[in-house]
Amino acid sequence: MIRKLASGQYRLYARKVDPQTGKRRNLGTFDSREDAQRHEREVQYFEHHH
Repeated sequence: MIRKLASGQYRLYARKVDPQTGKRRNLGTFDSREDAQRHEREVQYFEHHH
C-alpha cells in the first residue's frame, strides 16, 4: 500500500496491520511512485516465495 507523504515522497506500507502497534509497518520511503511500486512487487514476491 503506497501513500504520498506531505514531503512529496512515497511510502510503502505493509498490507496487514501490525498487531503490536495497531498500524501498518513502514516498508520503505521512495522519491517516486514508480520506485515504490517496483519495491512493492519485490516485497510481494518474497512474501509468496517459499
